[in-house]
Amino acid sequence: MIVPPGRWKPVTNGESGATVLCDTTGSRYAKHVPASGRAELAAERDRVSWLAGTGVACPRVLDWTEDHTGACLITSAVPGVPADTVPPKALAKAWPSITGTVRQLHELSTDDCPFRRDLARMFALAREVVARDAVEPDFLPVEQQGTPPAELLARLEPRLEERLAEEPADTVVCHGDLCLPNIVLDPDTLEVSGLIDLGRLGLADRHADLALLLASSRETWPDETEARAADEAFAGRYGHPLDADRLRFYLHLDPLTWG
Repeated sequence: MIVPPGRWKPVTNGESGATVLCDTTGSRYAKHVPASGRAELAAERDRVSWLAGTGVACPRVLDWTEDHTGACLITSAVPGVPADTVPPKALAKAWPSITGTVRQLHELSTDDCPFRRDLARMFALAREVVARDAVEPDFLPVEQQGTPPAELLARLEPRLEERLAEEPADTVVCHGDLCLPNIVLDPDTLEVSGLIDLGRLGLADRHADLALLLASSRETWPDETEARAADEAFAGRYGHPLDADRLRFYLHLDPLTWG
């Protein structure tokens, strides 16, 4: 493993399979992958660098090292706490800032973004992951965890052409994994400090991001009434109508693309 200079401690959270370290000052993160993961990590590096130049708050690339054993990406830390770790009242206070940050991201010029994660690519990835029997059951919605992934994918197939036809009108710069753990909040002001884990950033239907954000927030809201109220508040501030069928489609597709 490439060991960057400085004093580091391992980071135990995260599910990417990479070795992640945080320096003892808390100001930098290092992600190391073996040679087989070099291209994927380089793609993440490029996405972080691009987004950092847009004005959307996120990490900065500080260093990149590679050799025959693998590669190591060092980025600045985004100070604060993950949005999934705050209680419901704090999340409610942070919700306008979260909405504003998502809107800022989705209003970036699509002409300027060189990265894509369009539906055709993601559906092809889902087919490949399902064919390898590599779907992680814990990523699936609870009600789907006893269903074979091939059956779950087959349920989405009949809507694919419709979703592909809808995509161009709603293509925006998407985070790609816009769940609460990847949104960092200032613990005092509860404003968004930045977005992290940008390895899937790219052009996609906005509903791919929004499905994950609204679903993950349901793990914090105390009941469905508050969750629906938060969804409505988000939609009002976000300024674009949301399609429940498309949210459901992308929510059910996403777990089939990890593996």
